[in-house]
Amino acid sequence: MTQVEQGAPPAITSEAYRRRRERLIAAVAPDSAILVPAATLSLRNQDSDYPFRQDSDFHYLCGFPEPEAWLVLLPGREAGESVLFCQARDPAIETWTGKRVGPRRAVTTWGVDEAWPLEARDEQLPALLEGRKTLYLPLDHEAALTLAGEMRQALKTRSRRGPPAPSGYADISAILHEQRLIKSEDELALMRHAGEISARAHVRAMQTARPGMFEYQLQATLEHAFVMAGARSPAYGTIVGSGANGCILHYTENDAAMADGDLVLIDAGAEYELYAGDITRTFPVNGRFSEPQRQLYEIVLGAQQRALRAVRPGVTLKGIHEGVVRDLSAGLVALGLVEGPVETVVEQGHYKRFYLHGTSHWLGLDVHDVGAYHSDGAPRTLVPGMVLTVEPGLYIPDDLDIAEQWRGIGIRIEDNVVVTADGGEVLTGDVPKRVREIEALMAQGRT
Repeated sequence: MTQVEQGAPPAITSEAYRRRRERLIAAVAPDSAILVPAATLSLRNQDSDYPFRQDSDFHYLCGFPEPEAWLVLLPGREAGESVLFCQARDPAIETWTGKRVGPRRAVTTWGVDEAWPLEARDEQLPALLEGRKTLYLPLDHEAALTLAGEMRQALKTRSRRGPPAPSGYADISAILHEQRLIKSEDELALMRHAGEISARAHVRAMQTARPGMFEYQLQATLEHAFVMAGARSPAYGTIVGSGANGCILHYTENDAAMADGDLVLIDAGAEYELYAGDITRTFPVNGRFSEPQRQLYEIVLGAQQRALRAVRPGVTLKGIHEGVVRDLSAGLVALGLVEGPVETVVEQGHYKRFYLHGTSHWLGLDVHDVGAYHSDGAPRTLVPGMVLTVEPGLYIPDDLDIAEQWRGIGIRIEDNVVVTADGGEVLTGDVPKRVREIEALMAQGRT
């Protein structure tokens, strides 16, 4: 089935990228310049590179898909405010590595105002920066800082004959990341599609799992489903943790055989047009929850469902997390896994023995997406267009001094939610998570 048949949303247009650049330009001083680098190729071994993935900030501003490029934004420049330096066409190299876009097509296809071959950068960039007082760039990017220093030095040499060099640097990341935090409708369409692809893959994994399979075989099932649906890669390292491996939060070895009677925790999401899906589901390898597994699972599920209902404008991630902590603590007390009044368990952090992480993070071009979590020293309130995860969990490693029936159980349930005007829209709800729904799905084809 093709991507079109699956209802894939259209790619973001060059005009949408232009609007993003204009919004960023409007947020800085008119006598400044902005410098944003593309990602570079990274050597995997000898003469083989890792698969290229564009820098998220660079992609957000222009969508240009190749490495080694530089985007320069020049507020108020009459000849055009956006200039791109990119690799030139080279038939000899392209025979080996594929066709390049080249400067001419960068203008016609990606909508920048002007484009130059990368080889012309050191000659052309000083002239573009003349008279600009402040140079905005990502201050944590070593290559960008190096290039900025070289350009300032070149301009200082020329300043005796013309306009002065930029007098200082400023960080563009905070400004840009705040803009990235609020998703546009075309971004949300891509994220819905990433969520749908991810959800179908998780359903397939539930249908496929059997005792005796290796975790990496279930990983292959998921990632095969991603690629077949047009998502060329996972959004992050796929986690398939069975048994006690599900208690390791960032477990990626995925090399154990899955045992009859164990749960398996899968944390996996597809990346579609660089936008991430991020789903976690936990289910029994043999298709049936044991009673202790079900009891713990219902606690996590109840906490997650209430947290999803809490997502709306005006609330905070801190408030959502606090609600999850109360729900999990109450469940742990009810099962006798911790002792004391729920309020005491929460206040003294006794639940942290079993719940070690936060409940939510931003989601977008990065799986842990950019944007501040606090504003003016306080947790920021949610507004429409923000996308977040909701992912409570309980983890009981097999080496804890606790009743044996609970040991080795790790449970996390995670969905992606966009904040709407009157609540939250779950983007990943097509994967079953109620006990009876999971067991019914897994029973299909097993008899």
